[in-house]
Amino acid sequence: MGNPFVFHAEQDVPRPLEEVFEFFSRAENLQELTPAWLHFRILDVKPSPVRKGTLIRYALRWRVFPIRWTTEIVEWDPPHRFVDVQLKGPYKSWHHEHRFAAEGAGTRIYDEVQYGLPFGVFGAIAHRLKVRHDVETIFAYRKEVVANLFGG
Repeated sequence: MGNPFVFHAEQDVPRPLEEVFEFFSRAENLQELTPAWLHFRILDVKPSPVRKGTLIRYALRWRVFPIRWTTEIVEWDPPHRFVDVQLKGPYKSWHHEHRFAAEGAGTRIYDEVQYGLPFGVFGAIAHRLKVRHDVETIFAYRKEVVANLFGG
C-alpha cells in the first residue's frame, strides 16, 4: 500500500457486543451511516448475508463526480472484527478494520482506515486540502448516527 494515510475513531455505546456487531455487519445499514451529501446507495451484496469473501458494490457521488466502488470482506471474526478492502473505487488503496470489544455492559467500536490516493504529490495535496476533511466529516456523521441509535 505504500505510505497510506491513517484514520482512527473510537466510540462507546451502552449496548451488548452482539447487537452492535450485528448492526455493523449488515450491508444495508451502510446507507444509514453515510451522509446524504454522498448520495450513497448499495447496488448489490454477494453473497449475503455478509461474510468473508462478500463483495459489496456501491454508487455514490462526491461533489459532482459519480463514483462506483466495490469492496470485499477479507477478514470475518464475529462478533469482534471484520475488514473490508477496496477492489475498485476512488482510492489507490482502502483497508478498513472494524473492531468491537465488550466494555462492561456496553461495546467499544474501533475503526482504523488506511487509505492511499492516486496521483502522487497531487493526491497528497488533495488530501491536505479536502479528502482528509471529508473522511473526518463522514466518520463524525457516523458517530452521531450511532449515538442516536445505540445511545452513548
